[in-house]
Amino acid sequence: MLEVFIGFTMDNPTMLASGILGVSGYTMRRVAKSGAGAIVTKSVGIQEREGNPGPVVLEEEFGLINSIGLSNPGYRKFLDEIRIAREGGKPIVVSLFGSSPEEFSEMINYLEGEADGFELNLSCPHVKGLGMEVSSDLELSEEIMGEARKNTRKPIFLKLGIKNYLELGKIAEEKKLDGVVAINTLPALRIDLEFKCPSLGGVRGGLSGPCLKPVALRCVYDLYSELDIKVIGVGGITSGEDALEFIMAGASAVQIGTGILYKGLEIFKEVENYLREYLRKEKCALEDLVGIANVG
Repeated sequence: MLEVFIGFTMDNPTMLASGILGVSGYTMRRVAKSGAGAIVTKSVGIQEREGNPGPVVLEEEFGLINSIGLSNPGYRKFLDEIRIAREGGKPIVVSLFGSSPEEFSEMINYLEGEADGFELNLSCPHVKGLGMEVSSDLELSEEIMGEARKNTRKPIFLKLGIKNYLELGKIAEEKKLDGVVAINTLPALRIDLEFKCPSLGGVRGGLSGPCLKPVALRCVYDLYSELDIKVIGVGGITSGEDALEFIMAGASAVQIGTGILYKGLEIFKEVENYLREYLRKEKCALEDLVGIANVG
């Protein structure tokens, strides 16, 4: 009843969002066994990165601001974590970041044997020379997507930010990517009044959590209206009702990140059970609800 196909099959439409509990293979395995339909790993790059100095996360009444800085062990060392995560029995999508088509090709070729799909992170809002700075160059983004597509038949999804999301989504469709993920965190910053300086060690951060939901819903709605490839919704999902809104706006699947802070790993089963009960009451299939509220 809740089975979803987005290039691979998931037993329910929930996914672990990248950047949340996606570094350790054992943690990802635990998330899989807790009910997530698929796992998206932490974004990894060519070389190991320490990330930004602390503090790297601020908890606000409306969500989180993080400035992790794409810390990761590098794609070669990360292979062992992917193998452990696969023991959870759910599809593993490896999130990748880089600054050139060649970097993405190198990582895809090395990891393809253990990955069920790839998410291209061209939208991190707080790291110089990566993420959003890459996607600001539409020509470079097009080259990256085209080169990634040439190097694997596995599903590829483009992680979008708020900037140029429709233009990038259309390029993703042209380059025959399998879908887009909307949206990444929004650029954010806080000031420490006592020390008279930015509150985060990396100065600039990314905003996530419930406050992001209306913005993310708008992006999903627009993308579903304009594209014929899958749209995956992410941003502020903390309940089954939230997930259903994204689905009705046009999302075939949803990713959950900051919601884990509020509900724990039980959130995946909570969302799954809510959707299952809703479908039973409405006597319909999940695919019947995808985009049902979208009037174009």
